[in-house]
Amino acid sequence: MDIAPKNLVFISMTNYAGGAENILAMLAKITSSPIIFQKKVRASGLVLSPEIDAKFLTTKSLLWGFILLLKSLIKYRTGYTIVSTHPYLNAFLGLLKRVGFIKSSLIVRECTSVFTRFTGLKKLSYQIAYKLGYPAVNLIICQTDAMRRQLLESNDFINSNRAVVIPNPIDLKSVFKRADADVTEDLDEVEYICSAGRLISEKGFDILIKAFAEMAPLNPALKLFILGEGKERQYLEDLIAELNLINRVELKGHIKNPVPYFKKAKLCVVSSIKEGFPNVLLEMMAVNPHVVSTLCAGGIKDIPSIIKLQPGDVEALTEAMESGLEPRIYVAESVSEYLNNRSPDAFVATLSKYTEMLHEVKIVNMFTGKFYYLRSSALSNQ
Repeated sequence: MDIAPKNLVFISMTNYAGGAENILAMLAKITSSPIIFQKKVRASGLVLSPEIDAKFLTTKSLLWGFILLLKSLIKYRTGYTIVSTHPYLNAFLGLLKRVGFIKSSLIVRECTSVFTRFTGLKKLSYQIAYKLGYPAVNLIICQTDAMRRQLLESNDFINSNRAVVIPNPIDLKSVFKRADADVTEDLDEVEYICSAGRLISEKGFDILIKAFAEMAPLNPALKLFILGEGKERQYLEDLIAELNLINRVELKGHIKNPVPYFKKAKLCVVSSIKEGFPNVLLEMMAVNPHVVSTLCAGGIKDIPSIIKLQPGDVEALTEAMESGLEPRIYVAESVSEYLNNRSPDAFVATLSKYTEMLHEVKIVNMFTGKFYYLRSSALSNQ
C-alpha cells in the first residue's frame, strides 16, 4: 500500500548535516520526492543517497539562494504540497503564499523552539518573520507537545487547529547499517564517552567537559570524544587546556558517520541546554544501551531506559555519567517499541493524512490571518 502523499516537494536552506536537514532528506527519499537546497555547503554536508532527487541552487550566499528559489518555485506554484523547515524559510514561503505567488499547500516543520531559545534582536527577527509569513501556512508540524504549546503561546494569531505534533522519525535500518561501517581509527582499543552536535553554546559541551573533568581522576583510562564542528571550537579547546584535559578530551570535528562511535562508546551523552528534539539521541539509543540525556526538549522525560537530568548542571551531569558507566537495568523491548513507533513510514502515513485534510480547508482572508474551515476538526491536534 502506497502511504506517501503525492506531489510533494521538500525545501531546505542548506545541506548542512543537521537534524532538520537529515529528516527532510529522509522523507524525500522515502516518498521519492524532489528536495531543493538553497545553498550547498562544502564542509559538514549531508551524505545524500543517489536515489534522492536533490537540487542545489547556489554555493554562494544564502541571500542569493532565496532569490534563486523564486525561479525554482515556479514549477511548484500550484498542485503541489511544499514542505520546508527553518523559521526564516518557512516565513518566506508563507509570505509568497500570502501574496499569491504560491498557490500550492504549504506545510512547515518547526526545527526548534525559537521563542524560548533566543532573546533580544534575534528573537525579535523571528517574531517579525512569523507574523509576516505564518498566517498563510496551511499546517505547522511540531516535534513535541511542548514545542507546539510554546509556538501557540508566542503567536496568538496562529489557529491552534493548524499546529500538530508529529515526532521526529528514525530510520533504524539505516542506523544499524551505518553502525557496522568502517572508521579510520580502532575504536575497540580505547574507552570513551561520546557526544555529538554542532559546537555551539546550546549543546552544553562546556558543561559536559567540566563534568568529565570531575570524574576523570577516578577513570584514568577513559576519554571524552565530541563529534562535530562549530563556532565554539576555540572556546572549548581553551577550556580543555585550562582543565588539563588535552590528552583526555578530543574534539573530533565533523564525522560523516558518527553511529559507529555511538555503538562502541562506554556511554553516550546528550548535554544540550535547549533543543527542539535531539535526533542524535535516537541514534544513540538505537545502538547503545548506555545513554544519558538532559531534559533539553519536550518528550525526553517519557523515553524508557535512559538516564535523565536537568540541563546546565555540572554536578548532576557528573553523577549521571558515573551512574551510566555502571551496570544497570535496561529494558530492550521498551526501547525497541519506542524507536519503532518513530519509523519513517509512520511519519509519512501521518503526513499523508494531514495532506489529504488540507484539501478540506478554506482560507477566507490570508492577510488577517483568520482561517475558516469546512471541517475545522480535520486539523485539530489528535
